[in-house]
Amino acid sequence: MSVYVLDANMISYILRGQETVINNAMSAISNGHDIIISPIAYYEVKRGLEAVGSKKRMREFIKLYSMLGVGQLDNNVLDTAVDIWVKQKKSGRATGDADIFIAAFCVNHNFALVTHNTKHFEDVDGLTITDWCE
Repeated sequence: MSVYVLDANMISYILRGQETVINNAMSAISNGHDIIISPIAYYEVKRGLEAVGSKKRMREFIKLYSMLGVGQLDNNVLDTAVDIWVKQKKSGRATGDADIFIAAFCVNHNFALVTHNTKHFEDVDGLTITDWCE
């Protein structure tokens, strides 16, 4: 059994009813896999919905994260994020902190990241990435 972690773009696709993403999520669940929301993606989506005042989407988001659950950050995840950041800095690549925290959360727990922004994460060692848009 795998655990899939949703990035913010996957949450947005689900909230907008994107069929391919929803079908892939349903297939994962029916095959016994768990799906959770990255704590950073939770922050990103909620702040975006609050900023635009979308009450309908906020209700849908609350239902989604209540059903799936939201992961938690801890010191081990933060230490993994530091390691990823240092490695990227040394290689001259700069990824935003949000993506580093999301990757660190997944790597630290050996979870698979579900994102459409695969290029943001492709250089993170030990990270399994899947794109449910394809």
